[in-house]
Amino acid sequence: MPEDCVVGVDLGGTKLLAAAVSADLGVHHRALRSVADANQAELVELCIDAVEEARAAAPGQVRALGFGIPCLIDQETGMAVMAVNLPIHDLRFRDVMRERLGLPVFVDNDANVAAWGEFRFGAGKGSTDMLLLTVGTGIGGGIVIGGKLFRGAHGFAAEVGHIIVEPGGPLCGCGNLGCWEQVASGRAIDRLGRAAAREHPEARFVELAGGDPERVTGPAVTAAAKEGDALATGILAEVGRRLGEGLAGLVNVLDPDVVVIGGGAVDAGDLLLEPARAAFGDSVEAPNHRPAVPVLAAALGNDAGAVGAADLAFLAVGSPA
Repeated sequence: MPEDCVVGVDLGGTKLLAAAVSADLGVHHRALRSVADANQAELVELCIDAVEEARAAAPGQVRALGFGIPCLIDQETGMAVMAVNLPIHDLRFRDVMRERLGLPVFVDNDANVAAWGEFRFGAGKGSTDMLLLTVGTGIGGGIVIGGKLFRGAHGFAAEVGHIIVEPGGPLCGCGNLGCWEQVASGRAIDRLGRAAAREHPEARFVELAGGDPERVTGPAVTAAAKEGDALATGILAEVGRRLGEGLAGLVNVLDPDVVVIGGGAVDAGDLLLEPARAAFGDSVEAPNHRPAVPVLAAALGNDAGAVGAADLAFLAVGSPA
């Protein structure tokens, strides 16, 4: 007999993934969409289109929809209040999706649902208190305390990417200067890569970008670093260092038993994570007197957000994995 399913959706700063997920958390179909340069109305239609594709391919009846979107979410109303890296504000997201798609809808911040996925089924499985960082276009955070997602008094907790770490630093999409995500995310790799490319037009990552320093992106820098390019490796090490320093402050505050790092920038692997671990060890309070806190790469990869959103939707409708 076909299993009941939900469709889990992970909406990020540049792409969208909708997946048909069964109650055992098997992923049966993935619908991918680019959301680059989409406005709010277009984002709504892209979400609906991807959900319909995944829904049509599901092996059983789709009972609910789970969404993770990079916004401040009012859990009481389902309102997407504001996003930094997408043009979303004051959108009745839960109501719109429920009205357009005719199914129960669960919605939360994208990093929260990814954290839940990793906590339940990925690198954080078996922990009780976990911090997840999604390092992609920006930096998102998800916090699990005592086995439960921590959302704060207003549902806006874990916006860790917008801690100011460099006063007067690069302008952030939130309007502040020097936010952590501006110096320790994929955007920082982009910016440092382009700056280095102007001084070193012979660099391998400039070649990978078609010879134009202004077209250098994080993926080009990462690809060059994987080939052994020293300049690219140094850029990833610098961003990793800034990531680890900020991580130490969060561990001082939250005292998790594990930290999980996910998001697109983690494609760099240990080229980013080893400098982050080293800086974390150098910066965390009392490293010789506290239990070790492992810093692990996310285990679910690009499925973490969709799987976490799906599981939360199953829990909401009474059929958890």
